[in-house]
Amino acid sequence: MLSYILKRVLATVPVMIIVAVFVFLLLRLTPGDPAAILAGDAATPAQLERIRDNLGLNDPLYVQFFTWTGQMLQGDLGTSLISNTSVSDMIASRLGPTINIAVMTIIISVLLAVPMGVIAAWRHRTWIDFAVMSFSVLGFSVPVFVIGYVLIQIFAIELRWVPVQGYAAPSDGIGNFFIRAILPSLTLATIYVALIARMTRASMLEVLGEDYIRTARAKGVRENTVLFRHALRNAAVPILTIIGTGFALLISGVVVTESVFNIPGIGRLTVDAILARDYPVIQAMILLTAGIYVLVNLLVDISYSIFDPRIRY
Repeated sequence: MLSYILKRVLATVPVMIIVAVFVFLLLRLTPGDPAAILAGDAATPAQLERIRDNLGLNDPLYVQFFTWTGQMLQGDLGTSLISNTSVSDMIASRLGPTINIAVMTIIISVLLAVPMGVIAAWRHRTWIDFAVMSFSVLGFSVPVFVIGYVLIQIFAIELRWVPVQGYAAPSDGIGNFFIRAILPSLTLATIYVALIARMTRASMLEVLGEDYIRTARAKGVRENTVLFRHALRNAAVPILTIIGTGFALLISGVVVTESVFNIPGIGRLTVDAILARDYPVIQAMILLTAGIYVLVNLLVDISYSIFDPRIRY
């Protein structure tokens, strides 16, 4: 198992190197001059040239790349061209809300979707199966902002159970955090419940037809044990993949939901940086997103060794 984990960890290194090179070249070769953004429209050519020298933009590309990589490895992601603020500080201030909403969304999704998928597979071709699949189709079909506004109308405006918008950190009180995070989490969970339930159902249907499931039932093993201990464990690999990918997507930032509920998260920071052509922030966000996907996929790969004994060594 340790050798398998080591191989997976080492495999992430070339991926991140390729991503770093791609991000560096992409922003260096696209149209636009960071010096012009900093100096403004009234800047003289001499002022623009001086700013380019200060930013190192006149150095050869390979010198710029190694300088940027060295700073990045030291935790220095640069300074925003617009706000003149450390990019690391900007990301750190926005990452907390995004992670908290993502964790809450995944918890809700897994707690609802996995039992729904298992029961739908167990009661295949019954009204329960039809109801779960209908919900899955509905969850995929309705835009997320529509779900968000409907939940706001019902629970925030009509019933007045929760605030309309805003975010509170857990340090401000768990209750205050919960009532402000529950609506955006439910909005996002609608999509992920549909996705995870559909995948759980498909995986369980495949496993429930195996010989060892029929053998367990013939031995008189309780149905709950057959479903959740034997069948679900062997159907878990594709389900874990979907959950991991969804979690990475959530942490990368969900722009629409953050905008609807006025959450100061990673998604809004990324959009604001793109619109303002704030190159250091854009670079950092692309690297952060790639790093999150690589890390989550690594954790999912490691979890495979727990559920599938064939790849433990």
